[in-house]
Amino acid sequence: MDETQELEQRAQALRTQLNSWRDAYYTQDAPVVTDAEYDRVYRELETIEAAHPELVTPDSPTQLVGDATLPELGKVPHEVPMLSMGDVFSLDELADWADRTTASAEAGELEYNVELKIDGLSLSLVYENGVLVQASTRGNGRIGEDVTKNVLTIADVPQHLARPLSLEVRGECYMPKAAFAKLNAAREQEGLATFANPRNAAAGSLRQLDAAVTKKRQLATFMYTLLTPAEFGVTTQDQAIRFMTELGFSTNPSSERLAHLHDIDDYIERYTGQRDDLSYGIDGIVLKVNDLALQEQLGNTVKVPRWEIAYKFPPEEAATIVRAIDWTIGRTGVVTPTAVMDTVQLAGTQVSRATLHNPDFIAEKDIRIGDTVLLHKAGDIIPEISQVVLSKRPADAQPYAVPTTCPSCGAELVHIEDEVALRCINPLCPAQVQEQLTHFASRPAMNIDGLGPKIIAQLQEKQLVRDVADLYKLTADDLAQLDKFKEKSINNLLQAIDGSRHNSVERLLTGLGIRHVGAKAAAVLAEHFGSMAAIAAASEDELAEVDGLGPIIASTVAQYFAMDTTSELIGELQVAGVNLTYTTQTAAPETDSFVSGKTVVITGKFTDFTRPALTAQLKALGAKVTGSVSKKTDLLVAGEAAGSKLSKAQTLGVQVMTEAELKQELTED
Repeated sequence: MDETQELEQRAQALRTQLNSWRDAYYTQDAPVVTDAEYDRVYRELETIEAAHPELVTPDSPTQLVGDATLPELGKVPHEVPMLSMGDVFSLDELADWADRTTASAEAGELEYNVELKIDGLSLSLVYENGVLVQASTRGNGRIGEDVTKNVLTIADVPQHLARPLSLEVRGECYMPKAAFAKLNAAREQEGLATFANPRNAAAGSLRQLDAAVTKKRQLATFMYTLLTPAEFGVTTQDQAIRFMTELGFSTNPSSERLAHLHDIDDYIERYTGQRDDLSYGIDGIVLKVNDLALQEQLGNTVKVPRWEIAYKFPPEEAATIVRAIDWTIGRTGVVTPTAVMDTVQLAGTQVSRATLHNPDFIAEKDIRIGDTVLLHKAGDIIPEISQVVLSKRPADAQPYAVPTTCPSCGAELVHIEDEVALRCINPLCPAQVQEQLTHFASRPAMNIDGLGPKIIAQLQEKQLVRDVADLYKLTADDLAQLDKFKEKSINNLLQAIDGSRHNSVERLLTGLGIRHVGAKAAAVLAEHFGSMAAIAAASEDELAEVDGLGPIIASTVAQYFAMDTTSELIGELQVAGVNLTYTTQTAAPETDSFVSGKTVVITGKFTDFTRPALTAQLKALGAKVTGSVSKKTDLLVAGEAAGSKLSKAQTLGVQVMTEAELKQELTED
């Protein structure tokens, strides 16, 4: 085999590997390698193709932008393609790019607008007469995904501009670091796979089919590109940013207009040092020729503009040794592994522990006790192991044996279908009790005023409670042992505990912390079955048939009540005098209203109603209010920006009523 054949085979192997990684990163929002590893392999392919242009193929990642769009989302063609950006990885490479660009422009020394490279995903916003009409992702650069309904939930995206202009702007949708940390913590608590970085978290959130999920994810944006700037008298990139700011868009305040490379180097050095302190993730600096006419003159390659470049920060990693793996248990029973390592300095902090997420993560990385590992910070905040240094693995290192029993109570750990986490489902597990007690006493659950985490910690420390039933056995003498607890505090807490005995059973169901059973599901269960005994006796199929529950909740409820420890706990609560029946009184619904006996769905935004109040009003009139449109839906009440539910209702021939029509019916009724 000659050298050309070897290079051809190598190029094909690199293309196959990179395209697999691209699919994981862009389409599945679940990267399998670090950015640094992807960039290293990509540059090897670039080098081969540059030396041998005849080896370039149409499916090469060097010729592609973004990736495939999700079939579930509508398609949006981009009249002006949304391109990628070229990368450099050193100041010398940046200087070379600047020299080439200056020579191509033939305009003397160039001026640049220097901006932070936000770690998010590209977003296009289209306005007509000042009103947001369409939002889309980059997709493959030519066709993106319609994410309008999701973008409407992002707080800093203006739905109406300060002036009634028709235009398109582009920028970055990102997830702030605090929201990223909160989301991953919640997903780990639920036993779900965590996001690798804020960019993938933002992409996964923006591309949701349920806009309510997107809203909870707390996304944000920075706009930096104005299409057709000449229409508005804008001639430079820094003017474009000011113009977009005046219209109400969120723009990044850190951009600067610079001409000399030493000033650009200073800018890079400054933000390299400040990146850990920013509330959002950045992975580099972007240089753009400031003169928009020169941008147009310089043009684009098939994939990237010639007038801009991204300087990417070098990956910050530290090598350390894994000494142990600790397993901790949360309130919902998820058992989470954490690597205990030799302390190292990383991104400005001392790090000695890193989450290992779940058993699949340990197996995928093949992490063993005694391994030397490379550590980085996911999203600049969460320490994570990127890879094992196999050349330094001890000869006697053995594959890590994941525990099969709970390290706290000894109960068998379960691997629930579709979850990546191990879970202890014993409700009496000591490690879960403190968080369970706090949840049990919270306002949505049993609402025991004055019973907070600090008091619960004292009760546990003094071995006065081991489960929620023990709260009802507490005496004045018991509470007198707590710090700063005098007669008034003792009486108040005992009265609050006693008062909670009389709650309707849906509060108790909420307080038990059954997975997936929040206040709404608990109310549905209680109202349908009438008592704790009836719920416990129901089969999984019977539970799944209850409107508003579904198979996932049915499975977790059936599994919970099948355990002997659950029967023991419910028995203790019954002996303690805690009410186990449904006692919530609701007014009898009307039987002769315009919605009596009808299945109604509410969607969109309303001027004179809140969603909860309208739901309650329609239920009082005898309607059955559900969350999704189907063939069984009789009526859709549609406010502004009704979206996909309105389209589906029209397709199915469901009656649609506007807010004005609804108000008229309510007045007449």
